[in-house]
Amino acid sequence: MHIQIINFRLKGVSEEDYAGLADELAPSYAAVPGLVRKVWLADSENGVYGGVYVWQDRQAMEDFAQTELNKSVATHPNLDDVTSTDFGVLLGPTAVTRGSI
Repeated sequence: MHIQIINFRLKGVSEEDYAGLADELAPSYAAVPGLVRKVWLADSENGVYGGVYVWQDRQAMEDFAQTELNKSVATHPNLDDVTSTDFGVLLGPTAVTRGSI
């Protein structure tokens, strides 16, 4: 398993408009090979949005990085200050704490 956390700020678009776009994009993400789960994030108070991606493995994450879906979102004009951080998973303690990945 591999975890990726992406954060960004909205630029020139409301949270409501972004939520609508997220609803439209969700089925495309659901079809991404190797993506076990994606949790969509919103911190309205601080203006930070993003997602937590649970990947089958690091290679799945790297393969997705080359897709048109990823490129179109990464370069979207209404997203600013985009950051991406990835992490390996410690499976033993994660299983004990019901990390269900």
